[in-house]
Amino acid sequence: MNKTKIDIPFFVSVVILVVVGFLIFSSASLGLLPRNAVKYSNVAFNQTFYGLILGLIACFVTSKIDYKLYRKYSLYIFIAAVIITACVFIPGIGVYHGGAHRWIRFGTFSMQPSEILKIGYIIFLAAWLSKVKDKAQSIKYGLVPFGILSAIVAALILTQPDTATFMVALFAGLAIYLTAGGKWKYIFMIGAISVLGIAVMSFTRPYVMSRITTFINPAQNTLGSGYQIQQSMIAIGSGGVTGRGFGQSIQKFSFLPEPIGDSIFAVYSEEFGFLGGIVLIALYIFFAFRGLKIAGRVPDSFGRLVVVGIVILITSQAFINISSMVGVIPLSGVPLPFVSHGGTALFVNLLEIGIILNISKSAKKT
Repeated sequence: MNKTKIDIPFFVSVVILVVVGFLIFSSASLGLLPRNAVKYSNVAFNQTFYGLILGLIACFVTSKIDYKLYRKYSLYIFIAAVIITACVFIPGIGVYHGGAHRWIRFGTFSMQPSEILKIGYIIFLAAWLSKVKDKAQSIKYGLVPFGILSAIVAALILTQPDTATFMVALFAGLAIYLTAGGKWKYIFMIGAISVLGIAVMSFTRPYVMSRITTFINPAQNTLGSGYQIQQSMIAIGSGGVTGRGFGQSIQKFSFLPEPIGDSIFAVYSEEFGFLGGIVLIALYIFFAFRGLKIAGRVPDSFGRLVVVGIVILITSQAFINISSMVGVIPLSGVPLPFVSHGGTALFVNLLEIGIILNISKSAKKT
C-alpha cells in the first residue's frame, strides 16, 4: 500500500472539470454584459477569487490534513455548520432575495451557508455510522440518528426555502446510510416519506407546484413559469451535433434568465452541441466512478463513507441540473458543480475534493 500518493486519475478528472467549468462560465458570463456591466465584473471577480483561487488553496490545505481529524471533531463541525446556516434568518446578517433566505453577508462579502451545512452533515453522519459499525442496520443506532440529522438539515434548508438543495443533501445522506449497512426497506420508507413531503409542499408552496405543472406541460405558460425551460430547450436544440462554437451562444445574451446559474448547461450545449454535452456528462460519470473506486479501497469505514457522501453529493447535483435543463425532471434551481456561478459552492466543492484526495492516500492502489 502506498500511503503518500493521491489518486492521480481522480485528480486529473477534477482538474479537467475545473478548467472546462471555468471556460464555460467565462463564456456564459459574457451574457451579462449587455444587461449589467457592473454585475458582470462583480460576478467574474467573485467566481475567480472567492471560488477558484481560494477554492484551490482550500483544496491544497485539506489534501494535507489527516482526514481522521474530521471524525474526532465531527460534532463540532456539524454544530458550527448549523449555527452558520441559521444566521440566514438573523436580520442584518441574513440576506432576503427572490423570496428566500439563503445567503449571509458581512460587508461586501456574501456566502451561501447551506453549502457548508451539506459537508458538515456528511462528516458527522459518516462519523456516527462508522462508530456504531454493524449497529447501523438497527433502527435505534442507524435509522433514528439518520432521521434526526436529516430532520435538522431539512428544518434549516426547507425553511429558507430551498427544496432542491435539501434533496441533494438527502441523496448523499442516503448513500452514506446504505453504504454503512442501512437496510433497503428503510431506504424505500425514507423515499416514500420524501415523495409524500414533496406532495404536501406542492400544495403549501406555490413555487413547487408551479415547477411540477410546468414539467408536465412546459408549453402551458411560455412567457411565465415555462419560459426558462422553453429557452433552455431552444438553446440546446440550436446547438445541434457540434454546436455553434465557443463563445457563440445567442440565448445567453437576452433569452436565458440564468445563463451563469442553473441554465449554464444550456449555454454550453448551444456552443458545443450534443457531442459536447456527452463529453461533459462522461466527465461527471468518470469522476463518480473513480471516486467510488477510491471509497471501495479505503481501509477504514469513516473515510469510505465520507468519500461516498461527497461523490454522490456532487454528481447527484450535476445530474439533477442537467436533467432539469433537458426536461427529464422539473426545474431544480441547483447549480452545476464546478461550472455554474457561485463562489461559495465552488470553494466548498474544491475543499471537498481536497478531503477526498487526502483519503485517497490511504487507499490500496491498483
